[in-house]
Amino acid sequence: MKKIFEYLHQHRIALKWLFFGLLVLIVIGDFFVERHEVHFAGDRIYGFWALFGLAVCIAMTYVCKGLSHKWLGKNADYYDR
Repeated sequence: MKKIFEYLHQHRIALKWLFFGLLVLIVIGDFFVERHEVHFAGDRIYGFWALFGLAVCIAMTYVCKGLSHKWLGKNADYYDR
């Protein structure tokens, strides 16, 4: 497992570009998908759900990180008491 994480860490820039490339392919693929009915306003916009998923993922990361620091964080002298 350690070797896998070291490999991923060494190739993190390439992985980042790979995932951005996959996101672009998903948005491009959305142009070729047949749309049956429009249920939501976002269904009319090409690539909306891919970009919406990315935005929500980033927002959830920051919100959860902030909450974890607020609720789980301890003062520097917490263990001295």
